[in-house]
Amino acid sequence: MGKGEETRLAVLDEAASVARAVGLGGLTIGTLAERTALSKSGLFGHFKSKESLQVQVLQHARTRFVDHVVRPALGAPRGEPRLRVLFDGWLRWEAAPGGCLFVTAAAEFHHQPGVVREEVVRGERDMIDMISTMFRAGIADGAFRADLDPGQAAYEFNGILLVFHQAFHLLEDEHAEPRARLALDTLLDRARS
Repeated sequence: MGKGEETRLAVLDEAASVARAVGLGGLTIGTLAERTALSKSGLFGHFKSKESLQVQVLQHARTRFVDHVVRPALGAPRGEPRLRVLFDGWLRWEAAPGGCLFVTAAAEFHHQPGVVREEVVRGERDMIDMISTMFRAGIADGAFRADLDPGQAAYEFNGILLVFHQAFHLLEDEHAEPRARLALDTLLDRARS
């Protein structure tokens, strides 16, 4: 990896950190220039526009999410163990300062047409598909009931994480994590063969 690519990745890491705190709408090339001690013109050369910066931040954050949350889960046995590792990693991701950039972006862009919203939607659909696939694998292996609806199970799994995000960050509920874990246990109990 060349110096230019290393700089770009470092800038994207910082941009994701800023966006977690202020949202993608609050992320500007000027703000990023101040935080990284790089010139606005140099950053503009990398990103061309605020919209392009926002999309690249989402893509970069998704790559980090895959590295830190999804890959470890894929290393676990299929079925319940894999879903639990995914859930544990996702809780750590959600609990990071500022919370989950994807949840913030979904709330921020849900009614704003354009390429940023399209990127948010693509990411959310990919996550739901991934969770559904994990439940389908558990059904195929006999770990989960044959009549389990993997789409519904994925919906509930994702819902638990969304409620955790709100309880942990907005409500500062000290019981957010144990309640999320109990909700997952209940979901998996219903799913088992």
